[in-house]
Amino acid sequence: MAFSEPKQAMAFEANTKYLARVKTSKGLIVCELHPEQAPISVTNFINLAKGGFYKGLTFHRVVADFVIQGGDPQGNGTGGPGFTLPAEIHLKHGKGALAWARLGDQTNPQRRSSGSQFYIALKDLPFLDGQYTVFWPNHRRNGCC
Repeated sequence: MAFSEPKQAMAFEANTKYLARVKTSKGLIVCELHPEQAPISVTNFINLAKGGFYKGLTFHRVVADFVIQGGDPQGNGTGGPGFTLPAEIHLKHGKGALAWARLGDQTNPQRRSSGSQFYIALKDLPFLDGQYTVFWPNHRRNGCC
């Protein structure tokens, strides 16, 4: 199945929780997505998940006390769906935050997000605030990590 960059957000219902369930060999991660803060990002994540893009993929980067990163069909940090996403940088990197990976500022001054690679913060990472699109801030400290 071919995927493309969403040009507009899907219609999200007010007062509705949007949950993502990520099944791993270590257990289930449940994330509440935040379309009000990152509508294109949440739309993209839902489209990829519903389309089977993430099925069978692994977390290719695991750094203790930092992040786990997945969403790369190549399994080495270089793959993706063939597009990037506009930056929607609003939320903070608390423990358990779900965010899009991206290329560095020198090659990506617009801070566009990866089209599929995401990471989960394993602890508070305030030095990343204002640099990456977070679409589940996990301020409640429940669910994952």
